[in-house]
Amino acid sequence: MELSERKKVLSNPLSDLISDEIYEILESRGLINERSVRDYRIRKKFKMLRAQKIRTGDAIDALREEYPYLQFDTIRKIVHNPPKTIAVYNTE
Repeated sequence: MELSERKKVLSNPLSDLISDEIYEILESRGLINERSVRDYRIRKKFKMLRAQKIRTGDAIDALREEYPYLQFDTIRKIVHNPPKTIAVYNTE
């Protein structure tokens, strides 16, 4: 598969955070945590639905249609519990 064809197949779900080129490099080196990317997309879509005045339960139900393998409570936890931040300490 040529590079141009590969770019068409790959889409950058983090395009609002990083460039397509950076995403592709990270992806090719196995440095993208797919679960975290999924959770980020769920949170982003949930915020968009809530901004449209859709009730919380209805927004979660809409997300369950896109992610049928996730339970209602799992999506609720994803959208209501922010991701854990990793503390980086200077070891010098």
